Amino acid sequence: MVMMSNTEGIDRNNTVTNGQKVKVILLLAFPAIIENFFQTILGFVDTYFVSKLGLIEVSAVGVSNALLAIYFALFMALGVAANVYIANFIGANKVEKARHIAQQSIIIAVAFGLLTGIITLLFAEPLLKLMGIEENVLDAGATYFRIVAIPSVFMSLMFVISAILRGAGDTKSPMKVSIFINGINVGLDYILIFGLWFIPAYGLTGAAAATVVARMIGAIGLLLYTQRSELLKFKKEYWKPDSVHLKELMVLGSPAAGERLIMRAGQIIYFGFVVTLGTNVFAAHQIAGNIEVFSYMMGYGFSTAATILVGQQIGAGRLKEAKQYAKLSLYLAIGVMTLFGGVLFIAGEWAGTFFSEDPNVTSNIGTALKVSGVFQPFLAVVLILTGAFQGANNTKFPMYLTGIGMWAIRTLFVYLLGIKLGMGLMGVWIAIGLDIGFRAIVLTVQFSRDKWIIQKVNPKEDPEAHCHPETTKDDLPACVNSY
Repeated sequence: MVMMSNTEGIDRNNTVTNGQKVKVILLLAFPAIIENFFQTILGFVDTYFVSKLGLIEVSAVGVSNALLAIYFALFMALGVAANVYIANFIGANKVEKARHIAQQSIIIAVAFGLLTGIITLLFAEPLLKLMGIEENVLDAGATYFRIVAIPSVFMSLMFVISAILRGAGDTKSPMKVSIFINGINVGLDYILIFGLWFIPAYGLTGAAAATVVARMIGAIGLLLYTQRSELLKFKKEYWKPDSVHLKELMVLGSPAAGERLIMRAGQIIYFGFVVTLGTNVFAAHQIAGNIEVFSYMMGYGFSTAATILVGQQIGAGRLKEAKQYAKLSLYLAIGVMTLFGGVLFIAGEWAGTFFSEDPNVTSNIGTALKVSGVFQPFLAVVLILTGAFQGANNTKFPMYLTGIGMWAIRTLFVYLLGIKLGMGLMGVWIAIGLDIGFRAIVLTVQFSRDKWIIQKVNPKEDPEAHCHPETTKDDLPACVNSY
């Protein structure tokens, strides 16, 4: 059962054709892709405008964003937990439980946002120094990092409320908010960075301020959309902290947070290796990453659809349908991202000319994106199957796999290929590709062996939790025991 934001039920029986399932996936994925596109633009526009100030400013934003990614890891992990539980409860027709856990996740989001803001206020420079940042970049990086990260509560709320809405099947509202705030961000970026009429040019400080204002408006907009949803509209009594739901969110979200923190910790180490290659090389690495991220927006769109549909099907007790939705989402993502990989391979260096006129920088960008283009199908597998595993309440396996891939493959080979063997940025991106390829293969094997679904509730104690009345005869044994 896929519950859309208007509470319309889709896929209420097992006679739905693959064509109809693809349509459902696209209905959920396209708004998520568009949302990711405009969220990506938020950072892309910053990088584009900041690149006009100089490579030092680009590096300052890049290093700051690498640290912010650690904060994002916490916020996204909480969003994953909220998304999965809400999808499960709605699939099981337990709307009040979905509403309750949504409000509990907002409580945690506010707490996480305030905590990370305090950490930024007190430890901005030491955190940036851990990245191996050069002295001539430190002041600019600290200024940008403080302005963007002290009000982290707005980032936290945006991640979590977007996940809440998506868990209820509403991918359109986050998309609309993203479009709106990015229009605001682009306008404010230009005005505050370069100045206009009586408004002075604030440079890097202006870029940071524009981003904060956009995120604040985005958080407010998303809250308003939850109040328009019959499934999610707040109830006063649900604001009281509930130890059971808070524990559930933390238990399911902790491995997802661990996965992302492992990834970010590894990134800090290998970013340090890239920094040793020089400011220009690191700037090229950051610019290439900002171009490549458009492939992630497509992958995350289909991953979002997989998480929602897998979660709701498991909530309804229809495990075979959950796997079918995951497979179809995967096939669609591989097709789309393979095409985009071809674009990166052919036009990567040309895209780099929008950010730098230095031929060495643009050449490095082109090299990095050629390597990235080759690995795009494997990246599709990693993103979609990770989303499917999370929708199936299995957040631990992706965490373990990410740890192995990041530390035993990516970080090690970044050092060996990029530094020790002198391959430079090409070696760095080959190492990233090797990690992605390894994880794609392992996830595929685990998925094909049906070792990816975890039952969070004992059906014998709560038969309605995962054994929905529409559960088929074939699904029932798996529902009662394990899958």
